[in-house]
Amino acid sequence: MIIDHVGIVVRSIERSIEHWRMVFGYEPVTEPVTNTRQHARVVFLGREGSLQVKLIEPTDSSSPVYALAHRGGGLHHLCFRCESIDEELPRLKAQGVRVLAPPAPGEAFDDEMIAFAYAGEGLTIELIDTERRAGRFL
Repeated sequence: MIIDHVGIVVRSIERSIEHWRMVFGYEPVTEPVTNTRQHARVVFLGREGSLQVKLIEPTDSSSPVYALAHRGGGLHHLCFRCESIDEELPRLKAQGVRVLAPPAPGEAFDDEMIAFAYAGEGLTIELIDTERRAGRFL
């Protein structure tokens, strides 16, 4: 597994894009995409030689990230890309990792499968087995 991106919860994607552009030099690599299953909007930012950053904005109070956003936002997860979610998830579970959301289509990844888990030590992880991004700029 390798780290694919860092997920950051924000109150406003538009304001946060500008913040990340001005402070850190990151630019959007996708358009904002609405994830109806998670009740959130996401956008990926990138910079040469760096991991991507996924900004996550809740769309309503039913979003799993709503409370975090209203506390000011912050680090939500590290995303690990692996060869196969179906093979990696049982291995992680055997190591004591607790599945929070079993594999389901991820709209930000062109409906490729994603899963979320708690890896201990305060770390929530997202697991993917694709490099695809919805709304990617050419």
